[in-house]
Amino acid sequence: MTAQPIKTVAITGAHGKAGRAAVAEFLAHGYNVLACDVAGPAGRNSDLGAPTMRVDLTSYGQTLQALTGADAVVHMANIPEPGMFPPAETLNRNTAMNHNVFMASQALGLARVVWASSETTLGLPFASDGGTLRYAPVDEAHFPYPSSSYALSKVLGEVAAAQFAAWSGIPFVGLRLTNIFNEAEYEKLPDFWAEPLSRAWNLWGYVDSRDVGAACRNAIEAQSTGSENVIIAAADTLMNRPSADLLAEFFPTLERRRDVPGFQTLLAIDAARKFIGYEPAHSWRDGVTGTG
Repeated sequence: MTAQPIKTVAITGAHGKAGRAAVAEFLAHGYNVLACDVAGPAGRNSDLGAPTMRVDLTSYGQTLQALTGADAVVHMANIPEPGMFPPAETLNRNTAMNHNVFMASQALGLARVVWASSETTLGLPFASDGGTLRYAPVDEAHFPYPSSSYALSKVLGEVAAAQFAAWSGIPFVGLRLTNIFNEAEYEKLPDFWAEPLSRAWNLWGYVDSRDVGAACRNAIEAQSTGSENVIIAAADTLMNRPSADLLAEFFPTLERRRDVPGFQTLLAIDAARKFIGYEPAHSWRDGVTGTG
């Protein structure tokens, strides 16, 4: 498949936390953006700064229309977490949205598909007794261990992405996003420091929304082939305690695959650095005091 220049990017779920960050990132770097979402303001003068279409991605026809005119797609639309809807609805809607975007991308011959997978495919939530957690830091090989219909929808999406990439020759990149924080949300952190167990479920991981936007652009601009799925997290944890100390207290028998000096993330981002050139530029430590 001959590579084509990517000038116009369709962004689904554009009014969500990840979607807004992606729209801002692409606009800032000179791309044309076609935004869409099932809710929120639409039209040429939406608050996103890009033409925005109201689209239900569970409809293949609407999905095809939304992606027409784009060179590539950043697919951030999905039910964003477990528990928001009944399990069957979460599985059905997420799977339909993902498959419709993938099929429409193939039908339109897009140059690249970037989409939101999830850290939950790796076995989250992790329990203090170990549960599905087999070692730390957790990396891409810690897959698949879905423990909810939400996580299963993402696993199914990754399997489907591999097939569509093989059929079409279109490169797919799945971003296994951890818990996304905006700058204003960092004020919550002292509560987590007082109750570290409350954030052990994802090994105290997080990612700044601005770095999510950058990761989307990194993945669009990467030279990868086939279907790659990479963890997207901050370079550090949310905690004001060293990562090794947290593991020793809350996961004392867990296998350590390598040393984790200082406050280093326990959701490994090595693969994202290698495959798409991801390098998180933002940390809560830049603006919140009490780091210990």
